[in-house]
Amino acid sequence: MNQDEMKRKAAEAALEYVVTDAIVGVGTGSTVNHFIDLLADIKGRIVGAVSSSEASTERMQKQGIRVYDLNEVSQVPVYIDGADESDHYLNLIKGGGGALTREKIIAGASDKFVCIADVSKLVDVMGTFPLPVEVIPMARSYIARELVKLGGRPVWRENFVTDNGNLILDVHDLKIMEPVKLENEINKMAGVVTVGLFCNRPADVLILGTPQGAKTVLSK
Repeated sequence: MNQDEMKRKAAEAALEYVVTDAIVGVGTGSTVNHFIDLLADIKGRIVGAVSSSEASTERMQKQGIRVYDLNEVSQVPVYIDGADESDHYLNLIKGGGGALTREKIIAGASDKFVCIADVSKLVDVMGTFPLPVEVIPMARSYIARELVKLGGRPVWRENFVTDNGNLILDVHDLKIMEPVKLENEINKMAGVVTVGLFCNRPADVLILGTPQGAKTVLSK
């Protein structure tokens, strides 16, 4: 089973968390694209979706799934999204696709956060995948200098603008031993919109696609 097939297995397993006659939160990325395609088959069971990116919104609308603005809904029972890395406590690095801010907002607004990924995303210590930080454009160089002080090597993601009109710094060479502390420290920097650490609000459930099928990990 190749990596894409493992992603699809995880997406299939996430369907059981979709609540009938309710809104489902939908994230962004290659694994989530599988979930969107599968969700289209049961779209008659849901009221609609809220989306973390313009790309996911477009994909869902093409499948005939109604997409609501988050401000229009009062409850999101479950949010389904992928991850670039997860540790064994279900802390995540997200933002490889650049949608980290909207992803974090919907995760915070949702009752349950189900993360779907292939098994390669599960690590003992996060930081091999560069940590995305969304910044206000005028703060890019300042924030980069501050991130160097934390031991990181920030790289501007050139020719990329987020759906919010901001920039991304990808921070290399971090070994994230205290993820909650690091998330709070970076988020306090003036000019940071958000950092792609999902630790204050980690996933509740992690579904991993493996060569043997989907494996579910529940947080404590």
